[in-house]
Parts: sequence; C-alpha cells; structure tokens
Amino acid sequence: MNRFDHLHKMYREEKQRERKRNILNHARHEVDINGNGTSGYVVKHGHNEGKILAHRSPKSTNNW
Repeated sequence: MNRFDHLHKMYREEKQRERKRNILNHARHEVDINGNGTSGYVVKHGHNEGKILAHRSPKSTNNW
C-alpha cells in the first residue's frame, strides 16, 4: 500500500466515524428540564415516578 492509498483510507474512515457520530447526536432526544414549572427533571417511569431530580432553587441575595 503506498502513502496516498493509506492517507485516503484514513480520511475515508474518519469521515465515516464523523457521519455516524452526527447521526447519533441528531437522534438523541432532549430532556425537558423546566417543563411544567419545575426547575428539575420529573421522572416519568419506574419506581421513582413523580420525583423531581436536581431541583434547583435560587439562593437569596437579600441577607440584611
């Protein structure tokens, strides 16, 4: 295998990996974190159904 065949093969394989990575990123579903007025993610299925995960509340700056 000469140098140009090797370079072309490496370029083609990298493009295929990048294409697969892009397809997986576009197929991923976004989580609705602030949905329904919560400031966290509500578990919809399973044994912790209805619990709010990572509930964040703002810290008060009114410390007089």
